[in-house]
Amino acid sequence: MTTTTVRIDGLATDVCLPPAPGTHPTVIIRTPYDRRSHRAELRGWAARGFAALAQDVRGRYASNGDWHPYGAHEPEDAESTLHWIRAQRWSNGHVVAAGASYAAYCALVTPGADAVIAAVPALGLAETARETTGPERLQARVGWWSRHGAGRTLTPRALEHLPVSEILDLPAWPALWHAPRRAVPGARVPLLSVGGSRDPFAEDTVRLWRDWPGPARLLLGPWGHRLTADPAPEARPGHRLNLGELYAGWARAALAGTLAGRTGAVALGGSDHWCHPRPGHPHSFAFGTRLRLLNGADFVADPHRPVRSDDLNVPDQGVPDRSLLLSPPLPRPLDLLGPAEVRLDAVADAPSADWAVRLVTLDPAGRAEPLATGIVRRTEPGPFTVPLGHLARRLRAGTRLRLEVAGHHFPAHARNPHTGEDPVAATRPVPSHRTVRTRGSALSLPVVRGVQPLDPVQEIQT
Repeated sequence: MTTTTVRIDGLATDVCLPPAPGTHPTVIIRTPYDRRSHRAELRGWAARGFAALAQDVRGRYASNGDWHPYGAHEPEDAESTLHWIRAQRWSNGHVVAAGASYAAYCALVTPGADAVIAAVPALGLAETARETTGPERLQARVGWWSRHGAGRTLTPRALEHLPVSEILDLPAWPALWHAPRRAVPGARVPLLSVGGSRDPFAEDTVRLWRDWPGPARLLLGPWGHRLTADPAPEARPGHRLNLGELYAGWARAALAGTLAGRTGAVALGGSDHWCHPRPGHPHSFAFGTRLRLLNGADFVADPHRPVRSDDLNVPDQGVPDRSLLLSPPLPRPLDLLGPAEVRLDAVADAPSADWAVRLVTLDPAGRAEPLATGIVRRTEPGPFTVPLGHLARRLRAGTRLRLEVAGHHFPAHARNPHTGEDPVAATRPVPSHRTVRTRGSALSLPVVRGVQPLDPVQEIQT
């Protein structure tokens, strides 16, 4: 199998054909990250009977034009590429659009594709800028744009610069924080939504699968943004999958029209099991009883000394910078599958306040490991909910749960200045005093009784 490079409307495109003669279904990958990095993947598709293409999107690497991330040219260029593919003698007319991260967005907006594989989907400017609950995704946002927009790597100290709108010297940088959210792309063709429970876009992966109007399959493993190349500590041998083989099997079933309904497979981290993505039953851990308050019913959220997202250590001296709660050791293993959340009765002396909640597991030796994090922005007092995302974990007997309630989660998220100003433009942050009321506050976890293991390959491909 050889790879040849052609130009389609000025877009550099690598083409790899199966060794067998005749017509074939086609897989198209459109990427801003260099089509040449996909050549081994193209050969894998071709070996399984698919014509495979990888294309540099407009304005990237060897393609002509200017790149406007998430711009109108992406669906337009995808449509013209599909017309080109279907006019080739080796094409049987069927096309699967596939991609990961930004390339997943390109796949999702490909008009006329017969099926879509979207992995770790970065769905748009707004989706990659902010949580759905408001706070800005600082570290990921600056990291991506410094590399792909400014073409340079910043030091970690650069994230401390205020205002955030001046961290990068890009003309469009301030406006990039205020892009409007758009509807999730959707079509009535089959979808395979693939993600990792440790990926920043895990919730987008699940939401895409849940809201897709056509037949949909979800594959969620104990992985980070690079999927099986980025296993989480809770990954087990049973979670090792050949994604190339699985994708090809799913694509054959999708193009044959044998897929229907909405199902999938979610890995239960800490065990070897895969199970259906049906959420467990909400189980409440009330503050003050099942979660004992250790410190910080009253604390100070100081933007100059924020609670850090990259440090699990908790200071044991000075004015508390967070509320800290701890559970007793679990008497037996606990299986969690589905969305978790915290119900908080808390107040802040600021016109705008972020509430960051981090759930950490402590093994019998006291070693800490992050389990879930959520952050919301509030401008009104009173009880509220902090979503913690989708959990898929088995916790061993003897594990304790540590819950932290803070005012910041930096540098993963920008610091709220507590003045009511836009955190992107603010330059003079001030501390905020917080109070967490244990009565009426609780952690809700999705507990599963009697996990029914399944074969993820069979579940995805049927």
